[in-house]
Amino acid sequence: MNRPASSPVPKTPGGWARRVLAHWSGLVVVGLLIGAGASLLEWLGNPPNMGLCIACFERDIAGAVGLHRFAPAQYLRPEIFGILLGAFAAALLVREYRPCGGSAPLARFALGFFAMVGVLVFMGCPWRLLLRLGGGDGTALAGLAGLVAGVAGGGVCFRRGYTLGRPEAAPMLMGLVAPVTAVLMLALAATGFSFEPGGAIFDSAKGPGAMHAPFVAALGAGLVLGVLLQRSRFCTVGPFRKATGGRDVRLLGGVAAVIVGAMAVNLVVGQFQPGMAGMPMAHSDHLWNFLAMALTGLAFCLAGGCPGRQLVLCAEGHTDAAVFILGSIVGAGVAHAWLFAATPDAITDGSLTVGGPGLYGKVAVAVGLAFCLALGLTARAGE
Repeated sequence: MNRPASSPVPKTPGGWARRVLAHWSGLVVVGLLIGAGASLLEWLGNPPNMGLCIACFERDIAGAVGLHRFAPAQYLRPEIFGILLGAFAAALLVREYRPCGGSAPLARFALGFFAMVGVLVFMGCPWRLLLRLGGGDGTALAGLAGLVAGVAGGGVCFRRGYTLGRPEAAPMLMGLVAPVTAVLMLALAATGFSFEPGGAIFDSAKGPGAMHAPFVAALGAGLVLGVLLQRSRFCTVGPFRKATGGRDVRLLGGVAAVIVGAMAVNLVVGQFQPGMAGMPMAHSDHLWNFLAMALTGLAFCLAGGCPGRQLVLCAEGHTDAAVFILGSIVGAGVAHAWLFAATPDAITDGSLTVGGPGLYGKVAVAVGLAFCLALGLTARAGE
């Protein structure tokens, strides 16, 4: 589903934007905008070092609709729906909206589920990993090493013939389910609708779910970002796969630019807080930061792209990506209900208590790694 950056681009309306933005130098510009925009959203009210964490925001959406009852993480994040609708509009404009699907949906659901397990044990997806580094969070370095290791493992699987098969054309209506759902969710969020007092749609009174930028700013940022992501095919996982495979290291410039853009804005507005422990909504159990992000990187690599890329593919009509996202949202609900999610470091009276996953979270990561490795080494064409 991912066209290599070097592939010729068909001459379609807006094709010039693809040629400019999909070039490695264009990806650097997109990365700078993502990092800077995420930090500005943080300045406007989003959680610290979490200005735009795709998977974390999907977790908040899962809580808002009642799939988990972890009260501090419940909010219909307009950024997610904005990205999906912005990418959908761009895909329609350039005639790249082509509904398809049907390639191993159950496997993709499971990959989404375990990707979210890794995200909630690390406390962030690959996007938040970069934003944490841009905010001075040194605990994310172990996660970065894990991400590289996981993606490299996925690359080995691809070189050994891994595939989940080719998607087939699907009815137009199937591709519209996601954007129509996004419009409905935005309507619920904008009106503050609740089915009954104290019931769904849930909205956090405290914690990260209660921290959010103004609705219009969040939605606007999501719409613009959706267009940029669709035209550039920006991904936070693909460049690592290409680099570890010895192909093209230049694409890492876009990933590094996210860190630089976030750091620049954080320094200007006073949000840059360096440290190796006690960071906002993070823990310093470095072993499990590494292993959790290795699981996340492996799962996203096998699924064909990072959480942002999955949203764009979904907007373009790929129902397989929609199944992956659904698996992630269900995974968020299960992870909180079954105590897989890690707890952050806590500082009480000047004393640090290191957070991290409990026993159930560690077992879930181990099971996820075993599943993803087994799938990556056995799923081949014709088998």
